[in-house]
Amino acid sequence: MDYLLLLAHVGKSDRRKINFQKKAGVFHKETLSAAAIAITFIAFFPFIHAIIKGAIIAHVFSWVIWGATTVIVFFAQLEDKGGAGAWPIGVSGCITMFIALLAYLKRADMTITRTDWLFFASALASLPFWYFTSDPLWAVVILTAVDVLGFGPTVRKAYRSPRSESPAFFGLFAVRNLIVIMALEHYSTTTVLFPAAVAAACMLLVAMLAYRRRVLAT
Repeated sequence: MDYLLLLAHVGKSDRRKINFQKKAGVFHKETLSAAAIAITFIAFFPFIHAIIKGAIIAHVFSWVIWGATTVIVFFAQLEDKGGAGAWPIGVSGCITMFIALLAYLKRADMTITRTDWLFFASALASLPFWYFTSDPLWAVVILTAVDVLGFGPTVRKAYRSPRSESPAFFGLFAVRNLIVIMALEHYSTTTVLFPAAVAAACMLLVAMLAYRRRVLAT
């Protein structure tokens, strides 16, 4: 009987320990997520302020595309149990859509090219893929490709005029996305691909800006 009581006591002790570890793990993930959300606001605030002041003329349709891709990825991450790590992506998507609305209200750049329509159609095409395959992975793959390809015009402009882009802005988003990955509660291609690809693109852009500035300074 004493032996059985001892086993029961040990079992309860182990369960308490496991529950404590789970709670500590969730708190750690939520703290990382909160840090990523804070960095998101810090990175976006100067850009939003510049639009309001009229110092920056944002391209409305581009921000609509980026907002749509980010919001859909957010829901895909939630579907794949990304948990707290998905929250910063959702916040980023909402801010991006807000910037699109703000740019529209400020009568910013309303031109729409064929490439813009191609990116927008590709973003929307991710939803049928998700629906018919019952797997958010293919939606994330398409949206990640759209987002990374969207860096193309920025890369061309930054290469010609490296002083026209802010390394701090892209550096903050690289760090933000690395923290997002650390905050994910479930790791899979669906949850990791988008933030990893965007972080890599941002870091490569920062490296290129530093290199081109150094070259042009000599």
